[in-house]
Amino acid sequence: MANIKKLIAVSLLTIFNSAQAAPTNEEIMEMMHELKKELAELRKENQKLKGEVEEVSIATDEAIKSKILLTNKSTFGGYGEMHGNWLDDQKGSANEDEVDFHRFVLFFNHEFSDRLRLVSELELEHSIAGDGQNGEIEVEQAYIEYDLTKNTSVLGGLFLLPLGLLNETHEPNTFYGVERNNVESYIIPSTWWEGGTMLSTNLTEGVNLKLAAHTALEASDSTYSPKTARQKGSQAPAEQFAYTAALKYTAIPGLTIGAGLNYQTDFQNSGSYSSDEAILYEIHTDFSRGPIGLRALYAEWDIEGIGPKLVGADKQYGWFIEPSYKVFNDQLGIFARYSMWDNSAGNNDNADTEYTQTNIGFNWWIDPQVVVKLDYQSQSVGTAIVKELNGLNLGLGYSF
Repeated sequence: MANIKKLIAVSLLTIFNSAQAAPTNEEIMEMMHELKKELAELRKENQKLKGEVEEVSIATDEAIKSKILLTNKSTFGGYGEMHGNWLDDQKGSANEDEVDFHRFVLFFNHEFSDRLRLVSELELEHSIAGDGQNGEIEVEQAYIEYDLTKNTSVLGGLFLLPLGLLNETHEPNTFYGVERNNVESYIIPSTWWEGGTMLSTNLTEGVNLKLAAHTALEASDSTYSPKTARQKGSQAPAEQFAYTAALKYTAIPGLTIGAGLNYQTDFQNSGSYSSDEAILYEIHTDFSRGPIGLRALYAEWDIEGIGPKLVGADKQYGWFIEPSYKVFNDQLGIFARYSMWDNSAGNNDNADTEYTQTNIGFNWWIDPQVVVKLDYQSQSVGTAIVKELNGLNLGLGYSF
């Protein structure tokens, strides 16, 4: 614009200075023609400059967006589930009639680079935590993972052990039934996490191996229960360590076959002579084809020592099988589960401590990540068990 003004001023000045010479009409027309030509060239230059400015602006915007994507690699998610249980004790009066917001969980993850990341999980159980309250706040996961190669990574920190079907993947919309199956609660004590390090490698396409060294369980002298032996990474004694190996096969679409082994060098983690080493081994499968689904698992503990043998806890095992069928475009899933478990299966006085339980019900996925659950459970327990619970379970769950 400044150039245009300058050109006009110079042209006018030239005309004025030439006024005394009385230019002819031809000279005036020639000057106007030159002025018009100069104006056209200036417009062309301005248009080109405008295009270059727009290109620079677009490039700058794209650079800013790319920078945001590179720097903003923090993500969050979570899940939650509320349960209602109306269960009648068939052996006494220990009925369970309650509603409980069982779990409220938040995930916080961050990628430091393409090869280095943080994974964390914070959980509030039973809605309210604190002195005299039912709930507790727990850090279930908090580990740093580094990719050594395209197929191999190593992590360190607090992590879930790769055992069974539920321990690593237990969002409520991913499994049937309001409550988690009892075998993966009392034999494999899900949710089970420890502090340590783990290597994960893909041996070939669809075959993954995980090897971990981590803190151990700390069982009590009375029951030797795996569920109550979890230390949850809270000032966990580390005189003795434990080791886990897990192999998973997923090469065939719709089929997962897995096996895991956990070795405890000292089941009480205290140097006590009442118990010694312990080994858990499990095998599981998850099959789905079209609307048909099938899950099954077997797990068993072998525990050495005089103490576990005295109470029959030297052998603890359980298994379940769970067929299912989906209808209405996979929005409604009907299932049945038969499970059996015994935490005192080695009892020498032949006391009957076995549980069996049948669950029949459905999952209704309002959304793939939001589910309503209903099932009826029927227990049959051994003569040494004082409580037998039959009744209705109702649940609502979500994940994101």
